[in-house]
Order: sequence, then C-alpha cells, then structure tokens
Amino acid sequence: MSESAAVRVDPSNERMLMAWDGDDGALWAKRAQRFNDGVAAYRDTFFAAAGIRPTDHVLDVGCGAGQTTRDAARFASDGSALGVDLSGEMLVLARRLAEEEGVPNVSFAQVDAQIHPFAEARFDVVISRHGSMFFGTPLAAFSNLARATRPGGRVVLLTWQPLRLNEWITTFRTIFAAGRAVPSSDLALSDPAETERLLVSAGYSDVRCTAVNKPMYFGRDVDDAAEFIVEQHGGRLSDLDEAARAAAVDALRADLAEHQTDRGVFYGSAAWLVEARRP
Repeated sequence: MSESAAVRVDPSNERMLMAWDGDDGALWAKRAQRFNDGVAAYRDTFFAAAGIRPTDHVLDVGCGAGQTTRDAARFASDGSALGVDLSGEMLVLARRLAEEEGVPNVSFAQVDAQIHPFAEARFDVVISRHGSMFFGTPLAAFSNLARATRPGGRVVLLTWQPLRLNEWITTFRTIFAAGRAVPSSDLALSDPAETERLLVSAGYSDVRCTAVNKPMYFGRDVDDAAEFIVEQHGGRLSDLDEAARAAAVDALRADLAEHQTDRGVFYGSAAWLVEARRP
C-alpha cells in the first residue's frame, strides 16, 4: 500500500509524488534490475568521485530501489548510508534487498529531500545517481542538502547532459512521437554553468562538472529490449490508432537491431559528473 498520504512534500513536488509513488514508481520497482543494468557503466566513475571512506555517513537522494545506497553502505562499512525517495514501492524493494544482501548499516525513508529536516551537518557525503533532477524548487532543495552536509563534506551527482548528446533519449522520443512534435526540453542540471551557480547559491563551493560518456544497456536482444522500452514509453502511443502504434513499434525494433552487439543492445549516453564541497 502506498504511504503517499502520509508523505509531506513541498507543493512544488506534489506532481513528482503522484508519479513516483504511483505508476512510474511501480514500473521502476518492477524493472529495478534492468534500470540498474542500464547505467551500470557509470558506477565505478561515480563512486571513485564520491570517495566514500569506511567511517562516512552517506545520504543518497532519489535512491529508488537502493542499489547505490547499498553500494555506498558497503564502502562506509563502519559508517552508514540513508537512502531517500518519494516512491514507497521502490523503498519496500530497497529494504528487502538490503536484508537479503546482508547490508546492516543502511536505512531508507520516504521523504521529500527538498524539505525534510535532516540533522544539520549529519552527512559526510551526499550522492545522487540521476535522482537530483526532479526537484520543484532546486535552490531550496540543494540549500537543504547543503545544511545537512558537514563542513568539508562533499556532494557528488550524476545528471544528464543535453538531450542532443544522448542518443538513447533523442531516439526513443522521436520514435514514440510517431510523426508528432518531438519533446525538446532538456532535463534539469544539464547546463554546467547553471548547475555551478545553483550549487554555489545553495552553499556549496569548488563545483566541478566533468563530462562522462558511457554506453547504456537496454536488453539482451531486440525482443528483450523492445519489451522493456515499450513498457516504459508505450503510453505515449495510446492516442494513436492500431496501425500507427504498430508502425512505431516496428520502427523501434528496426533501430534496436542496428544497436545490437554481442553483449546486448546499447545506445550512447552522456552525463555530467558533478562534484562540490561544503565549506
């Protein structure tokens, strides 16, 4: 059962709560391993930048099903890791997996990180793997996170670069537009200059954005990848007739075939590795 009625969120994040504690979160919980596999190529670079030490206390923002939180807890073997998210269903899975994997120093909470009263200067490291781009009021959110970061502590984020540099997003948006206007808006934190201004205004310093390009995995083969992508994006075809929907899926399968390798189906992706320090 969803806990959303008991979750206090900033009004600017109510739409995100409805999505992530609803159908979007349910899909991400169902397909948690596939989503993790998709961005697995970023893992080593991300955690190398985080530099988590054995005694650190780590906050994972937008933790989803908790893969990065559990990884962080393993690095912080004598410390702790707290994962926060708006999705009750993903957090249920996160807790179960932490128990099954025997990770005792990890915990999870369904809260809005933009307004949650974290203990001041509690965390040595704040991390977020593609989870920090959805705040309704980013300055308020990062100011709250900076307050919770100890002096000298660090924040490390992965965010997407502009859409034109992300083959996977542009391809799937075009295919599922099916001849209609293609959404062109970039995700938040895709402009490094704006990200630097935001984090400095929030209370961080020494902001650095490094471009990282990695292949993203979508499935073992065309059938496997098509099933996953249609499950995620197929709702965009719901207002089309059957022939138009079938044509879009055929176009998707043809494109997937061009990206098939002996290791699976991969598309190019481009992210920013964002690092900053709390003075």
